[in-house]
Amino acid sequence: MSRQTIHTDNAPAAVGTYSQAVKVDNTVYVSGQIGLDPSTMTLQEGFDAQAKQVFANIAAICEAAGGSLKDVVKFNVSLTDLGDFAALNELFVANLSEPYPARAAVQVAALPKGAVVEIEAILHLG
Repeated sequence: MSRQTIHTDNAPAAVGTYSQAVKVDNTVYVSGQIGLDPSTMTLQEGFDAQAKQVFANIAAICEAAGGSLKDVVKFNVSLTDLGDFAALNELFVANLSEPYPARAAVQVAALPKGAVVEIEAILHLG
């Protein structure tokens, strides 16, 4: 089993004791990403801006791992308001193509730094 820590400056630095992603053999586990701009480490305003930034952050980490959003097999989404679910679906359609990866979405009481959305991903690299 090979294990590699993945890091890119094109995604926010970890704000805790975790790595941006860990690659084990052909599987990459991307830590939950919130809508932080990696150059300023400031949180974007509102659901749409945060969610778009989250996708950009995940895409950058996928690229650093040698893959892309097309390689994601599972997303786990945490929302502070399930009322944003329809907008979340629109964002997934805009960033992904069929067949879509598996996904879970749950409402949570709070997220780090006051974020309204956090998404983690699992990639499988062929």
